[in-house]
Amino acid sequence: MKEPQPPATPPTPAAPAPARRPGGRSARVRTAVHQAVTELIAERGYGTFTVGDVATRAGVADSSIYRRWGTLEALLMDAVVSRLTEHSPVPDTGSLRTDLRSFAAKAAEDVTGPDGLALLRTVLAALATGPGGESARDKFLAVRSEQLQGMLERARARGEDAPDVLGVLDGVLAPIYMRVLFGVVPLTPEYVDGLVESTLARCSG
Repeated sequence: MKEPQPPATPPTPAAPAPARRPGGRSARVRTAVHQAVTELIAERGYGTFTVGDVATRAGVADSSIYRRWGTLEALLMDAVVSRLTEHSPVPDTGSLRTDLRSFAAKAAEDVTGPDGLALLRTVLAALATGPGGESARDKFLAVRSEQLQGMLERARARGEDAPDVLGVLDGVLAPIYMRVLFGVVPLTPEYVDGLVESTLARCSG
């Protein structure tokens, strides 16, 4: 007669995988590298520093930059486009007029800040170098257009007359950027608000 066997020990549940921190190391590296690029552009200008200079300033290895961005030009454009789009989200105030005024004021603040002109000149210099610059321009316009489209669609859903994206780019952003590039400053709040009012007036006919 067989002796009774002790009950089987239930399997120990697997320990849950550690939760990943939002962003994590990759996001921290991107932030540090972008900051280093912005500082070097402001201090030295376009074409006067290397990947090694960026890596040293950011506290990362050269190989990390090459692995992620491939070339210095691709890194520069990623940093500039990020600065001009991700750091200046399109507002949602409940009114197209106040949305556009807030958007225009932030755009003016960005390009008249300590490194704003250097960033704009970097985009122009990259455009002059060939396909890489064109890619950066297309990315900037695509991101900005998508952000603006959302703002304009919200306005139409509220029953407001709204221009198209090109109307905002032509009527608001282009004059701000051109004034800064050609040194026609300051961009007063009255001037920036006037760009918004002119754009809305053309839309309402």
